[in-house]
Amino acid sequence: MQQRAVETRERLLDTALACFGRQGYEATSVAQVCAEAGLSKGAFYHHFPSKQALFVELLGRWLASIREQLRAIDDRAQTVPEALRTMAGLMRRVFADSRGQLPLVLDFWSQARLDPEVWQKTVTPFRDYRAYFADLIARGVARGTLHPIDPEVGAQLLVSLAVGLVLQGLLDPDGADWGEVAEQAVLGMVSALESGPHGGQT
Repeated sequence: MQQRAVETRERLLDTALACFGRQGYEATSVAQVCAEAGLSKGAFYHHFPSKQALFVELLGRWLASIREQLRAIDDRAQTVPEALRTMAGLMRRVFADSRGQLPLVLDFWSQARLDPEVWQKTVTPFRDYRAYFADLIARGVARGTLHPIDPEVGAQLLVSLAVGLVLQGLLDPDGADWGEVAEQAVLGMVSALESGPHGGQT
């Protein structure tokens, strides 16, 4: 029974993701999600109190999966610059894997502007990212592998760069290979920050 419940929840999430990505949050109804998933409204409300709750969980799952990949890279890397360079490569995969989900980002932000609960749940993961990168940069500065920089400023630059590129990719999807642009942009920033023979300064 428990396995069946897990499968039902996953089917609802996968179906909702497809519906939201195809036509947006506002145009998607609970009834449509249930119909496409082949499930009843009772099954839906057993797992999610509202369409909004499901919507927010999709954002949280996506951002959490990226965060887990970042931490795995950090655990394997020998130095902070090495971790950051590998994370730059992850940017390309994020754009490739999430191309169908990226339009949802605008929906998330639009809903966050209107609803304090959604705002809190939307902004918290981005604050977590800033805190994570601030800690990473602080470690690099302390070990002498990064030039002295305010870790909070460096973290804000990294997160702002990623968010800005996501927005450009949404507004002009065919204007560039945004995964490539993102990777090269982060690599350039790491090169400027890195202390030693690989860095922008000696």
